[in-house]
Amino acid sequence: MLASSPLLANELGTGQSDFGGIGLMQTPTARMGEVGHFAIGWNRTEPYRRVSIFAQPLDWIEVGFRYVSVENRLFGESIAGDRDYLDKGIDAKVRLREESRYWPELAVGLRDAGGTTLFGAEYLAASKRWHDLDFTLGLGWGYLGNAADGDSPLEWVDDRFATRPTDAGGDQGGEFALDQLFRGPMAVFGGIEYQTPWDPLLLQLEYEGNDYSNEPSTEDLSPDSRFNLGARLRLSDSIELRAGWQRGNELMAGINLSTNLAGLSQVKQDPPPRALDAHQASDWPTVAADLRSNAGIRVHEIRQADDDLTVIGEPMTYRHLTQSEGRAGRILQGKAAPEVETFRFRWQGRGLDLREDVHDRDDFVAAARSRDAEPRHRYGIYAYDHLTDDDASSLYQADPRRFTWQIGPGVEQNFGGPDGYLYRLFAAASAEVTTDANGWFSGELTATVADNLDKYDYIADSDLPRVRTFIGDYLSESTVGITSLQYNRTARLGDDVFAMGYGGLLEMMYAGAGGELLYRPFNAGWALGLDVNRVRQRDFDQRFALRDYETWTGHATAYVDTGMEDILAKLSVGRYLAGDVGATLDMSREFDNGVRIGAWATFTDAGDDFGEGGFDKAFYITLPLDAFFVRSSRDQATIAWQPLTRDGGARLNRRHELYDITAERELGRYWESYDKTWD
Repeated sequence: MLASSPLLANELGTGQSDFGGIGLMQTPTARMGEVGHFAIGWNRTEPYRRVSIFAQPLDWIEVGFRYVSVENRLFGESIAGDRDYLDKGIDAKVRLREESRYWPELAVGLRDAGGTTLFGAEYLAASKRWHDLDFTLGLGWGYLGNAADGDSPLEWVDDRFATRPTDAGGDQGGEFALDQLFRGPMAVFGGIEYQTPWDPLLLQLEYEGNDYSNEPSTEDLSPDSRFNLGARLRLSDSIELRAGWQRGNELMAGINLSTNLAGLSQVKQDPPPRALDAHQASDWPTVAADLRSNAGIRVHEIRQADDDLTVIGEPMTYRHLTQSEGRAGRILQGKAAPEVETFRFRWQGRGLDLREDVHDRDDFVAAARSRDAEPRHRYGIYAYDHLTDDDASSLYQADPRRFTWQIGPGVEQNFGGPDGYLYRLFAAASAEVTTDANGWFSGELTATVADNLDKYDYIADSDLPRVRTFIGDYLSESTVGITSLQYNRTARLGDDVFAMGYGGLLEMMYAGAGGELLYRPFNAGWALGLDVNRVRQRDFDQRFALRDYETWTGHATAYVDTGMEDILAKLSVGRYLAGDVGATLDMSREFDNGVRIGAWATFTDAGDDFGEGGFDKAFYITLPLDAFFVRSSRDQATIAWQPLTRDGGARLNRRHELYDITAERELGRYWESYDKTWD
């Protein structure tokens, strides 16, 4: 990610604070990063060690979460031995006004809003730049207002704002502390950041709003001063060292890694498009092979009906269909009969017809030869739902039976509990056997290379069935295991209705069978899905044996393209693995380069039986491999950070989902990517 990112804006006023998120040291500022900014930070100020992950999905909001390890506080000898106390929290900052010539940038924010609220705070901040100085002044409540410089002005609205509840995060944490917001005394905080003449070095002076009178530490942290001194040293565009003298008596040291997800890209060394006028192929099987190697299309069939030539297949290489169609048009031009007037591309996914894009042959050839002819071709393209062509003759038909395999590395991780960070590095061998256009077997075998799972110890206090908290047992029981082995089958039940059934070893922890229905009108921007599954828990050795626990699980899901900044909203309502009933809200934003950043939260009737709080949440990034390699690819990988593995709100990890399979039902950026036609 760091190597593939463009030049980053690690400039004045854009550094990460100790808690994560753009700020000074202990205090936030009103500043925002560039859209797509992503940062991972680590720092230590005795007795606290902090790890944070923050991102900028939109230009007006910053979100993230952190872990804080309290070195002199234990989970308790009776349940966790001598392990440090680990606190988790969620932050968000929203810009209220951009900086102008006379106005400062204004922002409101929440800190530790979804955890124990040991560090819970709210704030209003204003930041203004003047030459090489960036000034911030703010008002803080909670942890940022413990110095109590004054009463909350919100007391004028309601007397309840005069005092701040101490248990709003719940007995165990993990609940949104809405009852605390902007309540209790407030304090003034602020600071200055200075860009020195030596470009990599920035200096900071900060005035805290916290007096350290209410800390999770078991030792007295009384400060000698509310002023903090700090420095940021940029080693590169993506790596920054931090140091400071805080509380007048303690040293801080840290490091931040950052990149811009929206700018991840890689110069491509794909084979060039075929020459337009060359006679590229002598027979249709060779044409199909050329379409696979040069246009990235796995051809299922090539048909001709009068003056229409139709290629039916799946996109396998290029992210943009326009690029595949442009390369394919050049190949077809060298083979198609003179009477062919249109090239049609019928796109499929797992045997399902999804859409058809149509190019006028003469307009395409003219545009390929001269950019002056592009407008006629561009505005003559049309895309629509699948239309029948019963009178077409088949020129080529591929054998649907295929065998594919791959080997690669992988990592499984579990963190957020008293065990700290648990990991398992493994080698994975996966394979797929396609039986026909709509059916396939798939499986994966993994072998452990390295791990630290000897540290695992389950200590959750919950009455729910242990449907996910056996994670350590699954990861440590066997060095070689079958992650999945299942059969899948798809069908199109109507113009806009798609179905899929599956059965076998569905994931590391569960075997069973299930089915999914999806109603997805063509290019509608919304879809409705339903999945129902009967599953049984697998044995820890990840072979074929099963445990006694079995259950029904499934969800009704609504997918909505909000039309705002490429944000997709998913709301799933149903029954989870532990038998609890509730809903999961997933919000994500996709950038132009295909990177998707998102977060989800799950609320069920399990309540405090979650084991540590009343809801579950996670933050994730889906990365297209196309952004990292010199050859184009449609493959992608998802990295997720889940603060705690819990039994409440646990969903079945289905390997295939119809919404992803039918992605080409949406035109998306098809028209915006027209220039890719000639790449």
